[in-house]
Parts: sequence; C-alpha cells; structure tokens
Amino acid sequence: MKVRKHGPVEELEFQIAPMIDVLLVVLVFFIMITSASVLQGDPDIKLPVASNAAKPEKSRAEAVLNLHWKPEAKAGWVVMDSVRYDKLEGLTSKLKIAEANQKDFRVLIRADQTLPSVYVQRVLEACAEAGISNTVFTAVNHD
Repeated sequence: MKVRKHGPVEELEFQIAPMIDVLLVVLVFFIMITSASVLQGDPDIKLPVASNAAKPEKSRAEAVLNLHWKPEAKAGWVVMDSVRYDKLEGLTSKLKIAEANQKDFRVLIRADQTLPSVYVQRVLEACAEAGISNTVFTAVNHD
C-alpha cells in the first residue's frame, strides 16, 4: 500500500473582494428602488389625517399628482413627474398619453390639507377627461 505524502498545509483565505462586489450591487439595487418613490413625494404638502388610512396596493402604472394651493392668490397647480402644470388642460393631455401607453393605469393624488375641495374636483374632472377612472387619495393615519 502506498502512503501519500501531503505537502505543507495551506491556510484558506477569506476573499473579501467578491463580497464587496456583491454588497455594492445590493446597495445600488436598494438605492434605485427607493429613490423613485421618495422623489415623487413633496415635503411642502401637508397631507390630511385619516384615522382609517391604509396603504394602497402597489401599482406599476401610476402617476403621482402633488396638488398645491397658494391661498393669497387663490390659485392652485399640479406637479407630476417634476413638471408643474398651472393649467389643467396640459395635465389632461399628459395623462391621456400615459393612460394610453400603460395597462391598469391609476392616479395617486397627494393634496395639501388646506386645498379647497373645488380644486380637487377640477383635478378629478381632468382625470376623467383623460379617461382615468382609478384614482387614489393619499392621507396619513397619524398626526
């Protein structure tokens, strides 16, 4: 019977470079998915409080409308995809294009709590004119 001689025992080394590569890829992934939803929010809008507010299910095809109101001028405007719409006709045409290109499209409305309901009604009419029937209002369930 032959006896095998083993050479010197080598210590196994932990390879840190592949671990760093994987961690960076995961970090970039999480940055990409969270930044899109954060950018759609507007810190100037104080959302109304609703005690029974619940999170809506996520939709891949949605437009977030941030409704602003300037009480001194009694004027409102809408911001969608970082574009300001002072006139709702421009918003309607943009929503028509978005709705035509995507299935199960919906509009998420983030309206300031000081916004008059008449302006919200005008925005809803603009959505209806664009052919959108699925609208969701955003509220918070705490002060």
